[in-house]
Amino acid sequence: MKSFLTFIFTVVLATSLFAQDYAVQQLENSPRHHEWVELESSGRTMHNFVAYPESSEYATVVIVIHENRGLNDWARSFADQLAEAGYIAVAPDLISNTVDGVEKTSDFENSDAAREAIYNLDAEMVTQDLKNVLEYAQSIKAGNGKVAVAGFCWGGSQSFRFATNAGDAIEAALVFYGTGPDNYEDYKRIEAPVYGFYGGDDQRVNATIEDSEAMMEKAGKTYEYEIYEGAGHAYMRSGDDPEAPKDDPNVQARNESWDRLKSILKSL
Repeated sequence: MKSFLTFIFTVVLATSLFAQDYAVQQLENSPRHHEWVELESSGRTMHNFVAYPESSEYATVVIVIHENRGLNDWARSFADQLAEAGYIAVAPDLISNTVDGVEKTSDFENSDAAREAIYNLDAEMVTQDLKNVLEYAQSIKAGNGKVAVAGFCWGGSQSFRFATNAGDAIEAALVFYGTGPDNYEDYKRIEAPVYGFYGGDDQRVNATIEDSEAMMEKAGKTYEYEIYEGAGHAYMRSGDDPEAPKDDPNVQARNESWDRLKSILKSL
């Protein structure tokens, strides 16, 4: 029985550790330049993953805000895919050095521990961190002076929220299955257009869209969104798995969202 339990534990551990194998392979096989940049923010060192396109032209910078499990392999893979599309991607690890002895997301014991750290973050600290990331993004010499922000799940909500604090410093906020602010006064401060991406089978989030739409309209702001029928929450990640069936609604939503995302960024 002991050896059987040991086997089960090993399988579970391996599944947990290598669940994003495809993302790791994509990163390792990428020809693009990657680097880690350290920024001093909120009294600590914050780590940021940066991916550059192979291009002879100046590029728009996109700040990528991770899900509620931190800056994992998939989030970095998404940043690299943005670079492949011709954009400079800056992905801050917003829970780096927020827990004693834990430098980065990858140093947490498991994704549940990373999630707990995220939900313990102070909202104003997150805002300040993102403002510091924005300042860095604006300073990148290969950038063209334009900065957009994109986020997923928790990061989608933070993308929407950051639009209320960034003024005209960002060109657009791209919100992937994240909720909008509750306070109308927050919507009034938004200056950049907000673009939403939602899975049809994600009513927890989608139930908030109507209120966000009403407040954005009342405030005279731009809010355009698409709901991808049959797709669930976090479809950008699940639909990115090369082993997923091509007719999976998450795969289809992911592919359509990428086309829309690139079209939006190209228009900035």
